[in-house]
Amino acid sequence: MARDLDRGRGKADRTDAMTDALSQPNDTVLIITEDGKKFYTRLAPGYRQHTHQGIIDHDQLIGQPLGRKIVSSTGHACVVVEPSLAELMKEVKRKTQIVYAKEAGRIIFKMNIYPGRRVIEAGSGSGALTIALARFVSPHGRVYSYEARDDLLRNAQANVAKAGLGEIVEFKLRDIAEGFDEIGVDALFLDVREPWLYLVQAKNALKTSGFFGAIVPTTNQVSKLLQALHTYEFGGVEVEENFLRTYKPVPGRLRPEDIMIGHTGYLVFARNITPENFPEPPPRKRRQRLGS
Repeated sequence: MARDLDRGRGKADRTDAMTDALSQPNDTVLIITEDGKKFYTRLAPGYRQHTHQGIIDHDQLIGQPLGRKIVSSTGHACVVVEPSLAELMKEVKRKTQIVYAKEAGRIIFKMNIYPGRRVIEAGSGSGALTIALARFVSPHGRVYSYEARDDLLRNAQANVAKAGLGEIVEFKLRDIAEGFDEIGVDALFLDVREPWLYLVQAKNALKTSGFFGAIVPTTNQVSKLLQALHTYEFGGVEVEENFLRTYKPVPGRLRPEDIMIGHTGYLVFARNITPENFPEPPPRKRRQRLGS
């Protein structure tokens, strides 16, 4: 009897949760088709989402709970869910290599990104990292995204708007050699080919103790950036490389995926604090060998 009551309560709880999650105009949702393809879209009355397995009317989705199965114009079933931040980043329309979620997570934690922060990003690229930064600083923070190429900037703007975060981001078509408009920002991240050329501009934009970060693909770029960070007196410099290994979610044969995303870039972090003001770590004690 107790088990039956527990089961009944579980069903009631799930029903209540579903009725709370009703899609509204301007919500960003993810449509997953029968064959696993993903389409994320921002809901608008009267809009029709085209997929390779038929058309889905947004009017079918607005005011309805997420997680339910719907049928396209060609009779194919699909499910509509709330997209994760990782999915929003991965599904952007790409015109450049993107910053992957595994790096974005480290960037957000290492650079102390949270609601209300003011963050500069250069360049915008395809807008994947812009989406992550905007999600974390919202609703009252601001991301200033600089891009030198007009075609890339327009694509990034469209991707960020589609994710429903356009009001958080201010895009600027600018060669950052001219400097940044903002001063006293909390954090500044460079995703450009030669970040060591723009450290004066970065230092002028950052508040004292503000966070600096950059991503570069090769070790010789890391070396040049490290030398420049020393020259321009940044403190607390760190370098890291991150790997993510995913597994096949099959209980009977749990094993790693056949293909792994390997090296995607080196992350370099620092603070706008001169090295003499930054505490040096204590020297490591040498381990004493047994028998010595």
